[in-house]
Amino acid sequence: MANDYHADINLDVRGLSCPLPVIRTRKALDELGSGEILNVLSSDVTSTNEYHALANSLGLELLDSNVDQGVLKIWLRKP
Repeated sequence: MANDYHADINLDVRGLSCPLPVIRTRKALDELGSGEILNVLSSDVTSTNEYHALANSLGLELLDSNVDQGVLKIWLRKP
């Protein structure tokens, strides 16, 4: 499913094993300004819950999460 989000940062963590994708995502979020969007591509499709927990714990807006052809795509907006 396509969306109309424009990512300010694109993070490709495909091929990395847990917990590295979430750790790298956390570091990338530090580079975002308020209202900016991070797009994460991960081959660890089982980590969806970890991204939801990260968004909740940091007060991020989880705009979208889906799996397309074995790639988890997450869109997060920093408050």
